[in-house]
Amino acid sequence: MTEPVPVPEGMFTERDAGPFDPHSAMTRFRDTRPVSPLTFPDGHVGWLVTGYDAVRQLLADTRFSSRQDLGVLHMPFDVPGMPSSAGPSPQTPGLFLAMDPPDHTRLRRKLTGAFTVKRMRQLEEHIVDVVEQRLDAMADLTPPVDLVKEFALPVPSLVICALLGVPYADREDFQANSAQFLVKDQTLEEKMAAFTSLTTYLAELVTRKRAAPDDDILSDLARDDDLAVEELTGMAFLLLLAGHETTANMLGLGTFALLENPSQVADLRADPELLPDAVEELMRYLSIVDVFIRYAAEDVELGGEKIPEGSTVVVSVLAANRDPLRFEDPDVLDIRRKARGHLSFGHGVHQCLGQQLARIEMRAGFEALLRRFPTLGLAVPSSEVRLKADMNIYGVHELPVTWDA
Repeated sequence: MTEPVPVPEGMFTERDAGPFDPHSAMTRFRDTRPVSPLTFPDGHVGWLVTGYDAVRQLLADTRFSSRQDLGVLHMPFDVPGMPSSAGPSPQTPGLFLAMDPPDHTRLRRKLTGAFTVKRMRQLEEHIVDVVEQRLDAMADLTPPVDLVKEFALPVPSLVICALLGVPYADREDFQANSAQFLVKDQTLEEKMAAFTSLTTYLAELVTRKRAAPDDDILSDLARDDDLAVEELTGMAFLLLLAGHETTANMLGLGTFALLENPSQVADLRADPELLPDAVEELMRYLSIVDVFIRYAAEDVELGGEKIPEGSTVVVSVLAANRDPLRFEDPDVLDIRRKARGHLSFGHGVHQCLGQQLARIEMRAGFEALLRRFPTLGLAVPSSEVRLKADMNIYGVHELPVTWDA
């Protein structure tokens, strides 16, 4: 076996090849050795998986565990204040994203009825109304405005709050704590403080819903006596965090990518029927949830390499979605591409539960934004757009835009 090399500086915390592209070192690993041993900052020899086929195979293989309580998970970048000899993390009740079957199956099954394609389509009219109302409010403002503040963040927040039964009036606190939780360069204490603030709020909310349920998903879960309040709280945390952070970042970063590719915008305006394919292509091209981490529960063969039991395995979804062995001209944004099969919603048992909801929100959001603001453009040079390379969900912190009033 080739000797492992240290994690290249900035590979997980910077975008040196451009705002929408994988780090150049990540691309080199994929093109030369898509399953590569790496020496992590704490000295652990872990693995980086970047090739499309290997990533897809890994995500479908439950021998690569999502649990954080089996063994020591090592981070591929420095986490201030985290001791290198830290032991396994205790499992947090309800956080089924960090569980394996059968525990994962038991909790996820309780939500499958809430996120069926049929139910999501029934929500479509409401989502379109939310989008139009936010654009009405934005049109009343004098440009330039921050598209994230006025549109990209409010739309999914309003939708997920209504769906879950979370008061939208509480958004400032839960948005601030969600954002803080996702910061990479912070101490473990800071991260846990944000997590504790948000879960304390949600524990109080689900307790109230158990006493007086309403017509929403958290109330439906609260009626289930098999779920403890701690499990309800963990599930609520996952649904709220994933339900607004991911789509908000896709709307913001996706708009930035479209504005940087005006010929694609022209094609989309000329033929709105391209919209479903455009959304899939933006998902592939941007891959905002870039890194997954797994733990090898036993020795596993992957991509011609033997990954030893106890290894931390880091998956780059962005590198896999740009694999030229799977997608032709992968570094080109092409809204006519048939990009289904991308891995941006994950794969296997942890594939995103809310993917249909996200698709509907993005289709409604991009369609209405481009239709109602035909002269939309960046209000600053693209080099001045602040990117979320410092966050675990990629996007833009702000997107200053303007238009001809």
